[in-house]
Amino acid sequence: MAVQISPSILSADFARLADEARAIETAADWLHVDVMDNHFVPNLTIGLPVVESLLKHVTLPIDCHLMIDDPDQHAPGYAEAGARNVTIHAEAAKAPVRTLRAIRAAGARAGLAVNPGTPVEPYEDLLAELDMLLLMTVEPGFGGQHFLDLVLPKLRRARDMVARHGGAVWLQVDGGVGVETIERCADAGADVFVAGSAVYSADDPAQAVRALREQAQRATAHASWAR
Repeated sequence: MAVQISPSILSADFARLADEARAIETAADWLHVDVMDNHFVPNLTIGLPVVESLLKHVTLPIDCHLMIDDPDQHAPGYAEAGARNVTIHAEAAKAPVRTLRAIRAAGARAGLAVNPGTPVEPYEDLLAELDMLLLMTVEPGFGGQHFLDLVLPKLRRARDMVARHGGAVWLQVDGGVGVETIERCADAGADVFVAGSAVYSADDPAQAVRALREQAQRATAHASWAR
């Protein structure tokens, strides 16, 4: 399974988002965009108009993570605008199957996110509707938080769950992912890594992405789930 790195612009300079995206475009696989509404999470970031503007100025595919109260209504619009992956939260979606299908119908990959305290097993039957399962490794809402090791056993169970179904569902981790934690995530089963502070606090963000990829690749090569 190929390692993918998705730097989060939540830790970038919001006044220079296009420049910050270009700084990592030669090294990253995705540009992770955290959409927060100050209702589902206690923070307000950006919305569809900013994503539409970014799409005009960036070359990386955009990975939209919707931390909003009503993803059923709003998520398809991000896919229609051109986001290549749109992830909704299991805790917020009232009609997840319909919404995930609408995201796919609009041409994007469909993702489902679960918070640290949300068990993953109840969503096993939805795997056929997913392209990616996102396990939050911090409580959503703010960047720069400390990684929650308690999610690692859940990540292993999620990897086993995906393997049982024989699908090609990606497993993404988001929150506190950096040089001290990415190998543990890869060993537990993650293959897509969101990194914010670890990338954008570095003097050379592109080199930071390359270094994280190398770490994750090494750990994946020795992980039992990848053999």
